[in-house]
Amino acid sequence: MISLLDLYMIFVKIGAILLGGGYVILPIVLTEFAQKRNLITHEEIVDYFALSQSLPGIIAANISMFIGYKLKGKFGALIAMLGVITVPFLIIVTLASVLNTLVGNSIVNGIFWGVGVSVVALIMLTVLEMWQKSNRDTYFYVIFIATLLALTLLEYSPIRAIIVFTVVGVLYKRFLEKKEVNL
Repeated sequence: MISLLDLYMIFVKIGAILLGGGYVILPIVLTEFAQKRNLITHEEIVDYFALSQSLPGIIAANISMFIGYKLKGKFGALIAMLGVITVPFLIIVTLASVLNTLVGNSIVNGIFWGVGVSVVALIMLTVLEMWQKSNRDTYFYVIFIATLLALTLLEYSPIRAIIVFTVVGVLYKRFLEKKEVNL
């Protein structure tokens, strides 16, 4: 088992290296909690990540709360969430005070460029991880293509796409359940 202090410190570390938003957290939490410590299964973390994306709020805070709750209950959820936001909060407060002097600095611009490239790679790893864990049947591909078309050609907002295709998914699963009952 893990102590609250250890849980907090792991999420402080994750929050410190979590550049690029919540989408890059999946490979990091998989390494920390499933591979290194064997505290949560790979599948549970992927499920928490998927659920975290569909809930309002910051993905990193959401998934940290799910993991914290799984490991240490309600207090664990709070501690994990505080851990993941501690370093980003301190960095934002510090950067806000010196932002005007940093904007034109070539070193800072180089750092942001390098971080941006790394974030793209981490997001690609997350997409690959989610793709591999998905149940890819015909319906999956239909919804996947319909979502891409809605987002690109019809210019749906991401929120609208999530709502529409969540409803479609619920209706589809209900249809399958009724079909199984009738067999």
